[in-house]
Amino acid sequence: MSRFTSPLLTVENLTVEFLSDDAPVRAVNAVSFEVSRGETLVILGESGSGKSVSTSTVMDLIDQPPGDIVSGRITFDGVAIGNLRGEPRRLINGRKIAMIFQDPLAYLNPVYTVGRQIIEIFECHGVASGKAAREQAISLLRRVGIPNPETRIDQYPHQFSGGQRQRVMIAMAIALKPDLLIADEPTTALDVSVQAQILDLLRDLQNETGMALILITHDLEVAASMADRVIVMNRGEIVEAGAAKDVFTAPSHAYTKKLISALPHGDAAENSNKRSTTSSEETVLKVEGLTKEYFFSSGMFGKRQSFLAVNDVNFEVKKGETLGIVGESGSGKSSVARMLLRLAEPTSGKAIFAGEDIFSMNQARLLAFRRKVQMVFQDPYGSMNPRMSVHTIISEPWAIHGDILPKAKWKDRVVELLELVGLKPEHADRYPHQFSGGQRQRIAIARALASEPELIVCDEAVSALDVSIQAQVIDLLADLRTRLGLSYIFITHDLPIVRHFADRIIVMKQGEIVEDGTTSAIFGNPSHPYTRSLLEATPVPKWVAAGA
Repeated sequence: MSRFTSPLLTVENLTVEFLSDDAPVRAVNAVSFEVSRGETLVILGESGSGKSVSTSTVMDLIDQPPGDIVSGRITFDGVAIGNLRGEPRRLINGRKIAMIFQDPLAYLNPVYTVGRQIIEIFECHGVASGKAAREQAISLLRRVGIPNPETRIDQYPHQFSGGQRQRVMIAMAIALKPDLLIADEPTTALDVSVQAQILDLLRDLQNETGMALILITHDLEVAASMADRVIVMNRGEIVEAGAAKDVFTAPSHAYTKKLISALPHGDAAENSNKRSTTSSEETVLKVEGLTKEYFFSSGMFGKRQSFLAVNDVNFEVKKGETLGIVGESGSGKSSVARMLLRLAEPTSGKAIFAGEDIFSMNQARLLAFRRKVQMVFQDPYGSMNPRMSVHTIISEPWAIHGDILPKAKWKDRVVELLELVGLKPEHADRYPHQFSGGQRQRIAIARALASEPELIVCDEAVSALDVSIQAQVIDLLADLRTRLGLSYIFITHDLPIVRHFADRIIVMKQGEIVEDGTTSAIFGNPSHPYTRSLLEATPVPKWVAAGA
């Protein structure tokens, strides 16, 4: 029998539809679940399975229309809240129930400092103001792992890495110590060491306050390390539910079995890996002494300061090879990627591609270079024009370069690319906001493949995907590497994935490479303490940690 006996939140027979041009789309169908104080309920399922819609309905965040709550009853702490609006709802949202969203950049206001946005929570709920609110905001930033919080509290969202923005969102959500925290993919953008810190933080909060936690995730390792109970959703319905240990060790439904089998665990990544078998000694890209220093001022009249984001980085990528880059958020991984695409200019260094320094190319040469080197960004929504359809987004490289594909073949090729990344032909006529985060990332990968590149820089390219789609995308990338001789720079915080896919790995910390070697050597015999700390931060199933 469960040790959790008194439900804090109960959802009964919830059905939600969305209006469309044809017939209403049923996103959630007769879903029921509950969570008690101090309990962690994990909701698993693929993108579009209804996980986020179910919990957004609890917070009254479904726009009506196009959303329509067809049926269902939602009870929180003994009170029916499904129809609460206005002031009664505001007394619950934020203070009693808080939510961490999947895409932090979309929910942080770009014109306000992160400190202003955290302080606003205290002020709106009458908890604190002025200096006291600022001190509490600094304390929260420190607690979620933001370095130098006294300084960074006055910076803006764009000045933080994706993982750091997620930590800011978590600080905002836990500011008022809610009774129920709904976490929608809270560790998606985080590397394993910071992920471990955040998960420990959530556990500590539960121990301190008795907070209930609903965790939505596609990361089965995170789910296993956190869950007391698990529900598995597919196509808007719950297909399996039970104690975490039972679901993970003895799943009964075919869909659950598929999810668990798609995850590369430990030595399994060595035995069934997707590393290259066709890499050559031909160098595609050679990076020498790459350095990037950023300058900023604190406040309007503050003293000008500098930050060394990348310091004397050197590496090579061979034809047909996958180079993995791992390290904490803010370690310089994404800065390296952006410089290689000339999206940011280096302070010094060279990057030689096809015998030419990327940083010396004129505009004409740079255009030709960008056909051969593509990037899949960490934030798919921020890298797409919201006014462009998926067809236009994917076909844009053909319009820019002109000689890749005749226009008469664009429609068929868009459909082929969508199907390659696990989407449907009818998705071509939709817009980015109509897709989940994982689906948007698949569109970004399809767009990168459209120009038939030689090198693809993947910046957390599969971090927003559930494990079954991760496996499909990795299989796709591996197959394209073999057939087309593609090379990859694969930036990720997901160690099982990089172990499964990369041929070599470089480990970055505070802008520098601290370890460089083959994947087998890095995982089998790491030499640097930082690398060892990353490997040791891998989540452990809750029942194993408890000795059950």
